[in-house]
This record gives sequence, C-alpha cells and structure tokens, in this order.
Amino acid sequence: MQLKLIAAALSFALGLTLGGPVLAAGDPPARPIAKRLVQASSEDLLARTVFQVLIGEFALRRGDPKLSSDAWADLAQRTRDPKVIARATEIAGGTRQYERALELTRLWLEVEPDSTKAKQTQSSLLILSNRLDELAPQLTALLEQDKPNLGTNLMQLNRMLNKHGDKTAVQKLIDRVATPYENLPEAHFAMAQAAANAGDNLRALNETEKSLQLRPDWEIAAVARAQLQAQQSANTAIDSLTEFVGRNPGAHDARLALARLLISEKRYDESRKQFDQLIKNTPDNPEVMYPVAMLALQQGDTVTGRAQLERLLTSDYPDKSNIHFFLGQLDQEDKKPDSALEHFRQVTAGPQFIAARSRAALIMMQQGKLDAARELLHNTQSGTPAERVQLTLAESQLLRDAGRHNDAYIVLDSALSTQPDSTELIYEAALTAERIGKPELLESHIKHLLAIKPDHAHALNALGYSLAERNVRLTEAHDLIAKALSLAPEDPFIMDSMGWVLYRQGKLAEALRTLEAAYKIKADPEIAAHLGEVLWAMNRKDEARGILKEAAKTNPDNEVLAGTLKKLLP
Repeated sequence: MQLKLIAAALSFALGLTLGGPVLAAGDPPARPIAKRLVQASSEDLLARTVFQVLIGEFALRRGDPKLSSDAWADLAQRTRDPKVIARATEIAGGTRQYERALELTRLWLEVEPDSTKAKQTQSSLLILSNRLDELAPQLTALLEQDKPNLGTNLMQLNRMLNKHGDKTAVQKLIDRVATPYENLPEAHFAMAQAAANAGDNLRALNETEKSLQLRPDWEIAAVARAQLQAQQSANTAIDSLTEFVGRNPGAHDARLALARLLISEKRYDESRKQFDQLIKNTPDNPEVMYPVAMLALQQGDTVTGRAQLERLLTSDYPDKSNIHFFLGQLDQEDKKPDSALEHFRQVTAGPQFIAARSRAALIMMQQGKLDAARELLHNTQSGTPAERVQLTLAESQLLRDAGRHNDAYIVLDSALSTQPDSTELIYEAALTAERIGKPELLESHIKHLLAIKPDHAHALNALGYSLAERNVRLTEAHDLIAKALSLAPEDPFIMDSMGWVLYRQGKLAEALRTLEAAYKIKADPEIAAHLGEVLWAMNRKDEARGILKEAAKTNPDNEVLAGTLKKLLP
C-alpha cells in the first residue's frame, strides 16, 4: 500500500474537516447544539474521506481496479484537491481506464490551469488512448509554455510518441506541431525523424537538409543524413560525411560513422586513417579502441591490434571476455601456449566462450594433457544444444589429433543418441567412420543427413568421394558429386572429388582439367596428390614429380600425399 499517498490524503481530509471556524477562548457556550452539529459534520466528512482512501488503495492492491478508481474519482470530484485528482488520474490511467483519466485531467486543469504536470499527463493519456487528433493543442501549449527550452522539447517529440503504432499519424501530428517553428533546425529534425519512422525517407532527407542549412555544423543531423543516404548509396553517405568532418575536424560521432561506413564498403585503408585520427583525438575511448584493434588485425597489423587490445583490458570496456579471446588467439599464433591458455581461461561468457574453451583444450592436448583437456570440455556448461554440439565436435577433434579415431567416433555416436538430427554431428560422424574403415557407417550417416537436408553439398560430396575412392558405383558417385558441384561450383574440394571420380572412370583429360582448376584455387596437398596421380597416369611423370615434391615440402605430414608419394616414388 502506498502509505505516503494515504497519509497525504488523510492530511488533506483532516485539513478539510477541521479547518472551519471554531469558538474563541472567551466565547460563551451559548449554542451547544449548533456546535455539536458542526463537530458531527466534520467527523462524518473525515470518516468518509478516510474510508474512501482506504477502499481505493486496498482495492487496487487486491486486484479490483474499477472499485479503486471509483473511490478515488468520487473523492477527486468532491474535494477538488490537486493531489487527490493526480492520484485518481494515476490509478485510472494505470489501469487503462483512459476516458475516466482524461475526464480527471480536465478537472485537474480547471483547478490548476497552469499545471505543467497536468498538461503532460493529459498529453500522455491522449497518446495512450490513440486520440492523436486532440493532442496537437496540448503539445503546442506545452511548447509555448516552455519557450527557453523549445529546441530541446521539439527534439523530444518523437521519443514521446515512439510507442505509438500508427507512424503515419504520428508524422502528421509532428508536422502540425513543428511547422510553426520552421526557423528552428530542431523543428525540421523532428519532422525528419517522424518521416523516417513512417518510411518516408525522401521527406526525411529533405527535412534533414533543411536543418543543416539552418545549422551547418550540427553533427547529429549530419550523421542522420548519412544514415538516410546510405540506404540508397553508401558512397553518397561517405562523401557527405567526408565533407562534414573536413569542415568540422572535431566531429567525433560523424568521423566514427564515416569510419564504420568505410569498413562496410571494404575501404579498409581509408577507414584506418579515420580511426587513427579518432585515436589521436580520444585515445582512451573504448568505442574507438576496439574497432581500431579489429581493423588492425584484419589488415595483419598484429602489433597495433595487440596494443589496442591490451589497453582495452585496462579500460572500462564491458566485454573483457572478448578481448581475452583475441589476445589468446594472438598468443597461440605466436607460439606462446601458456599465455594463450591463460587468456582463454579468462573468457567466461559471451559468443566466444565455447570457442575459447575448445582452444584451451587443444593447447592442453598439445601439452600432453589429453585427459585434462577432455575434462575441461566436459565441465564446460553449455547454454544451448548448439553449444553442446560444438563442445562434442571439439572433443572428437582432440581425439582425432591424438590418433584415437575410434574413440572420436564413440564420442560422436554417443552425442547422436541425444541429438540424433544434428547435421553437424551426423556429418562429422560420417567422416570419422570413413577414417576408421567403416564406409557402411559413413553411407548410413550421410543418407540420414540428406534426408534432413537434401541440398547439403558437402554431404553429397562426402558420399560421392567415398564411392570414388573405393572405386565402386562410379556412376552414382559422379551424380552425387555433380549435384554437390551445382550447389557449390567454386568449391575446390568438391572440384577435386569430381576430378578423382573422372579419373576412376578413365576420363583422364577431363580429370586433369578439373584438378588443375581446383589446385589453382587452393594448393591443397590432397588435391596435389590426385593431380600428380592423374599426370602420372598420362605419362607426364616429370610434371607429376614436381607437383608432388613441391607439395611435400610444405605438407610433409599429410597422409594422402605421403601415400601417393610412396606409391609413385618409392
């Protein structure tokens, strides 16, 4: 119960009933009957007022809004006290009795014609009750009443109306209210915002231009104009922001918007220049430091990227986990496993959490701590089934890297018992089954996967390649790979499979063309092995030796390539 409000109402009731005339100290007790009547009347009024206040508040608390509102509305009408009317209006509006609430605001304004709070409440109720046509006079009055803050109040109009569903009606209302102030840039900006919310981007752009004509250095309007321009042409938006920051070098938000637009257009060098200027102007701003770090890393500048990330750790940047993840990656690439592991352990939440745990486990496995690495993954709490899948895939990868392919398959098969339709688990189980020499399991898994997702290009390719590798059902293998290639025509690994099945079918010229195209896209050791074997079969042995030996220099541990070398160059 709102005791303060009850106390206020009770205080009012006491003031109303006890504030009448009383006998002076020296008056004779000549009219005792009249005195008793006045006293009784006051006591009755007080009792009734207290009774209604208690009814109103207890009814509201017990979930009877109508009874509560009835009690308070009657009390407001009888007392005409502004505090009581305000409370009655609050209860009626809060329980969506908008008509009654509006009636009460009219009473409130009769009692207090200059009350800003009453006018603001009435405006809010007109919005809530979808009576925008009646709102314009109220808004105009509020704007006129606060002339010193006219610009600020115009800028607040759209925020006040942002929850209203009819954006076109809101646009008409704001046009009506703001047009008389067209000499103010804020008026045009308010109309621009309303137009943009209503989907009228051309009008929004025109009004934004007008606001900038009145106030050429207005950064908010310049950024808004660029956002509107970018919907049609990013380059136009970039040009307008470039011109604006050229005239206003200290325009931080405009320069930041320009830098982000340049990134979206992959104009990284130009974006880097803008971010460098931002760093110079605001060196400790995390909003700038983070994109500078990411852009530097994207461009291969790990020195700058690392420096900015390390500075972010000492700033008030909220997502420290994300920073630790990228620093862990850098340390991993720099062959600093202990430091990388420490960073990955400090990733405690966020989108990189599972990836960080997986990387940490990989480092531990490389340090000879496979059991501890698996335990780390098992103890990682997954928030979603998708995260649990990623943890399972990470564990199976650890086991494969350790040469324990059977155990890797057991882990995947166990996970499929609880998530039987996970396409990632099915696909990985299929490939692992092939590695342990059980092609029948591969085929079973792939057919299950294709039943769920018929256009899974890599599943089609996996089954087709398995058949080609075993030199069985070559027509079926060709058809599967051809379908996969139609879904992903530039995938070098699917092209490699097609070259291999053509080789198995004796179509050496076609196989050579396909494998050479695949190798040109990606110089993968397995593609090199297949290409070398086809060249060898075509009696172009010197070319075959050259490709195989060159591939072996950079991939000495690849099993497929090693097998081909052993076969052709024992």
